[in-house]
Amino acid sequence: MPDDIARWLTEHARPLSTLTPGAPADDLEPLRDILRGVRIVGLGESTHGTSEFFRLKHRIIEFLVQEAGFGVLAMEASESAAHALDTYVRHGTGDPARLVARLGFWTWRTQEMLDLVEWLRKHNRALPEERRVRFVGTDPQRSTDSVKAVAAFLQRVAPERTEEIRELDVLKQARPASQPDPRQTLMRRAEALADFLESLREKLSRHTADETSEPADGIDEALEHARILVRAADLVTRSPDPHSGADSVFAVRDRYMAEAVARLVDDNPKARVMLWAHNGHIAKGTYGKNVPALGSGLRERYGDAYYALALLFGKGSFLARRGDDFQGSPVQHHIGTGFRSIEAQLADSVLGDYYADLRVGGTSPEAAQWLYAPHAQRGFGANVPRFFYRFHVAPLVPVQDYDGIAFVARSTCSHLLPPEV
Repeated sequence: MPDDIARWLTEHARPLSTLTPGAPADDLEPLRDILRGVRIVGLGESTHGTSEFFRLKHRIIEFLVQEAGFGVLAMEASESAAHALDTYVRHGTGDPARLVARLGFWTWRTQEMLDLVEWLRKHNRALPEERRVRFVGTDPQRSTDSVKAVAAFLQRVAPERTEEIRELDVLKQARPASQPDPRQTLMRRAEALADFLESLREKLSRHTADETSEPADGIDEALEHARILVRAADLVTRSPDPHSGADSVFAVRDRYMAEAVARLVDDNPKARVMLWAHNGHIAKGTYGKNVPALGSGLRERYGDAYYALALLFGKGSFLARRGDDFQGSPVQHHIGTGFRSIEAQLADSVLGDYYADLRVGGTSPEAAQWLYAPHAQRGFGANVPRFFYRFHVAPLVPVQDYDGIAFVARSTCSHLLPPEV
């Protein structure tokens, strides 16, 4: 099988001249044709703590924005907190380092992410509003800003309901499945508030409210945040059981993230979206215990207009938290190339950093055999098990799971922003 990979990659791999953002993009030029007709590009990563993945995706985003007309960056980050960062990216309001640090996960609190955000702001500065790149979060988790936004609106137009939003304070930081409740009482409370705001908006739009038009100011934003809280409450109150199939908290989270991307595409027929998430999420099939991935929903809905580009690495270091410690500091982890994974075969087949379009198939069935064969891929999330993370692999059939692969020979740790940010 390694010989098949080597023969295919010798013909189809495209070397990356550099991983440094801002460098000439001649090596990325083939992406223009590869992504012709694509509305959504999934930009994956096999770890959340690899500097080279951040830098390469920064380069690709620069190319897609400047040369291919992509206008939205959707992140596996807090849907709630991303609103404020979008305001900075488009209008320059706020402290970018602080806004990046508030995206809900330590994984994005890095210098590399701040560099990307600063580039987006610089790119947008001289453009008219309708051409500015947007920054959008897709994950309903960590909804502090949504709780505050709905509370402020209710205090102004319906102070008698402010106690209801206080009952949702737990959604500011609660993790999915952290408060399992078969009746999902918390979600019902969030739904009641969203229904109230929806009915108020309809009343005001018909000009039948007794109040002046002033209460209508900000109602659309408040309703959007209220809907985020419904989704967040749904995740928080679901069972942690990973065997509950399409109703598992993992599957529902990916479904919500897919729906967030779909809204961006469906609301604007010209929109082209760059989706940043883990390889497991952008994949076209399943991950973990057969959880339907975010990418599988997008492929089902948009067909070949969705393109999944996985980022893999050969050896090196990356950041992750240890075990089930969700509050501690990320630490450095190391891994060699090994021999069991497809990454080892990719490293042996072609030297250096490169990418390959898997949709092109092969010149012969023999040369392309590896594309349709089962392999094992490595994947590391925000937390990894102590000691045994080196043996953590997941099944992979390249053309079934991804449309393209970008390979980085050596991984080094991403650079966390200072804790005081």
